[in-house]
Amino acid sequence: MEYLKEIDLWLFHFINSDMSGAMTDFLMPIITNKYTWLPAFILLLVYLLWRGGVRGRITFILLLVGIVASDQISSSLLKPFFDRLRPCHTLSEINLLVSCGVGKSFPSSHSANSFMAATILFWYKSSWGKYVFSIAGLIAISRVFVGVHYPLDILAGAVLGITISFGLIFIFKKVNAWLNVLD
Repeated sequence: MEYLKEIDLWLFHFINSDMSGAMTDFLMPIITNKYTWLPAFILLLVYLLWRGGVRGRITFILLLVGIVASDQISSSLLKPFFDRLRPCHTLSEINLLVSCGVGKSFPSSHSANSFMAATILFWYKSSWGKYVFSIAGLIAISRVFVGVHYPLDILAGAVLGITISFGLIFIFKKVNAWLNVLD
């Protein structure tokens, strides 16, 4: 376990300090800000409802349920359980680019929510995969760049988000087999 913590800390410093520069210091706070992505997400939801057909409306519902599930499981259940402090609360000499906040670190809710949405959107339209997973990965890694999460936090968040998505898709497929909503 200590070895894993050492790797996590080394990776944190590598990403947060060694990889930082004028460009990342400018871009990462923008990328990590949930309000940056909100207009695009709202437009996507409108598209799914208006032009997405039955599958789009189902995807819309899965996304809404998924966001609530991933956010609440990570923030209200897992973070208090693991009680890991953010690196900006425990480490000195980090490149802190946003407010540290008072929340806990493990797992990253940004990462969980982003990968949950990416997985649902990939299920909706597989050709979107490289785009939605690239955005999710960028949002996740931005959390390390700005100094508020360790790499294992974002990895755990990604696994959580993908797992929740698979669970929701599995449940939908079972319900669909029973109701035959989607051919």
